[in-house]
Amino acid sequence: MLRPLLLGQIALLCSAAAAFAQAGAGRPVSLEEALELAEASSEQVAMATAAVEQAGGQMARARSDLFPQFAASVSYDRALASEFQNLFASAGPPCPPFVPMPQGSVDQRLTELERAVDCGATGAQAQEQDFSDLPFGRRNTWRASLTFSQSLYSGGRIGAATASARAGGESARIGLAATRAQLELDVVGAYYDAALGQRLLEIADATYRQAEATVQQVTLGYEAGSQPEFELLRARVTRDNLRPAVIRQRAQRDLAQLRLRQLLDLPAAESIVLTTALDSDTLPPPAPFAAQLAAAGQAVPPRAPVRQADAAVQAATAALDAARRQRWPSLSLDSSYGRVAYPSGFFPSLARFRTNWTIGATVQIPLFDGGRIRADEVVARGGVSAARAQLRLARDLAALDTQSARDTLAAAEAVWQASAGTIAQAQRAFEIAEIRYREGVSTQLELSDARLALVQAQTNRAQAARDLQVARVRIALLPDLPFAATTGAVAVPAATPEPPAPLLSAPQPPAGPPAVPGAPAGIQP
Repeated sequence: MLRPLLLGQIALLCSAAAAFAQAGAGRPVSLEEALELAEASSEQVAMATAAVEQAGGQMARARSDLFPQFAASVSYDRALASEFQNLFASAGPPCPPFVPMPQGSVDQRLTELERAVDCGATGAQAQEQDFSDLPFGRRNTWRASLTFSQSLYSGGRIGAATASARAGGESARIGLAATRAQLELDVVGAYYDAALGQRLLEIADATYRQAEATVQQVTLGYEAGSQPEFELLRARVTRDNLRPAVIRQRAQRDLAQLRLRQLLDLPAAESIVLTTALDSDTLPPPAPFAAQLAAAGQAVPPRAPVRQADAAVQAATAALDAARRQRWPSLSLDSSYGRVAYPSGFFPSLARFRTNWTIGATVQIPLFDGGRIRADEVVARGGVSAARAQLRLARDLAALDTQSARDTLAAAEAVWQASAGTIAQAQRAFEIAEIRYREGVSTQLELSDARLALVQAQTNRAQAARDLQVARVRIALLPDLPFAATTGAVAVPAATPEPPAPLLSAPQPPAGPPAVPGAPAGIQP
């Protein structure tokens, strides 16, 4: 009778050795490494980071109106046709020649030009005068200018735009923190789901090996004439019914690992080995979140959706202020310094450049705009009302979601504590049932019931460990996490800039206990 047990133990050791060798060929991944890989390769985090950079740029652009504005320009114009072309080509009575003034102002030289025109000067006579510095009909024109502008008073519009951009930047930073927290919770859930799938596969394999050992034992008894054929058939049917459970658990384990590899941006064909243990007697909190979890017992700061809704209220209030301040006048100081030349050839001489320099002030007062400012105020006022309503809703949902997270953690801790010691008792009961069946005191049904109770205890313990770790991480990340799917998402009004991503719902643990690997159809815990 000891031979079947010895064969079963040898098979168990060989299977464990093969599983260990297969696992050793994969890439070891701890929970800390998984979090680092996920954040480094996350597109959501990259987009949220880019949104923060955009918000910083919009903040700088809004504040730039407070500072002086300088601009330089250089231009060249080529006249293809002019109204002054052939102005002196008309024939007329000759005029007595006159001596041109070698020096003089532009007005004096214009007087000479008028005299030449009044006397009917010919083209040759007009060309004797030096009018090359005048802009009339020049083929080439070069201009170089430097402009200056400084806003002296804007009626508060610049300050309102700056406040709106500041609120948009705060919303973008909150969105980045929420994206990272959601990613960390997703990675933790996927990591422990993969660990749970591996553990359930091990339980299913062990259960199948136990059934196989029972079949070998009954086969020997049947061949020796001590066991009826009914017992042999029943042992084989029980063993064969466990084989689909092993296949299903292996497929679920592979799917869980595939999702984890996708989050970590690892090749789908690469095998991974999870080094962070799931089943433990003490089950300490995950190391990356231990400090946050310790501080979670204190007062919870405002949730990320609440802070983002508050930023939206600030942005809407700033937009309303900007709309109202459009009625106020604005004052600005302007100056322009320019150099101009009209060369006869293409390139001008620096000595032929002439100077234009102006300075002035501009006052703008809106007198009538057809109701545009009033319409802007109505739109902005509606935005403020909607943002405040969203803020109140976010606060209510935050209280509900926070209490739900705490209740989930308390329930997970209670289930974990309740499952303590059950596996040892179920293991001892199965050993006794196995001895009783081997000695012929009990039936195979009693052995199957003891095996099912052991599987249930192991499965419940593994599921409780997974739920407890995920609930702990959710509490640790609660200040930055979006609301859970059961609470409902809050649509935050768009600030400037728009939040990088909506506050996604956190993944929820599967409803109810998992299917027990190896349990007959219709018999689940």
